[in-house]
Amino acid sequence: MGSILRLSLAVLITLAFAGLSFAQATPATPAKPATPPEKIAPKKEEKAKTTGVTGEVVSVDAKAGTLTVKAKDKEMSFTAETKGAKKQLEKVKAGDRVRVSYTEKDGKRIARSVTMAKGEAKAKGMAKKEEKRETKAEKKRETK
Repeated sequence: MGSILRLSLAVLITLAFAGLSFAQATPATPAKPATPPEKIAPKKEEKAKTTGVTGEVVSVDAKAGTLTVKAKDKEMSFTAETKGAKKQLEKVKAGDRVRVSYTEKDGKRIARSVTMAKGEAKAKGMAKKEEKRETKAEKKRETK
């Protein structure tokens, strides 16, 4: 009876160690570094935010594509880079009230569009109409 007990004890011990060896049979996961290497992805350039300002033209140089506008006691300088914006600069002169839509790029203000301010455009239109009326009235007087 002692031999059967020894034999069964030996089988139990063998099975116990065999169970432990199967538990470690699964492959270990590879060790990860403490800080994973950062992937340097190029930053997508954010779409430039367009801002607008209305003010009085202090100076304009259509050939150089520069414009200075005084708005709220502050002078702001702009550069026109597109053909359309440069063409618009040819239509304005110092003293005009204009609306400038611009974006900031590398610390510079880039003018996207330059338009006459609503009140100024209406005043100029009214002045032209008045001039036409006066001219017609003068012609009528001369013919009489």
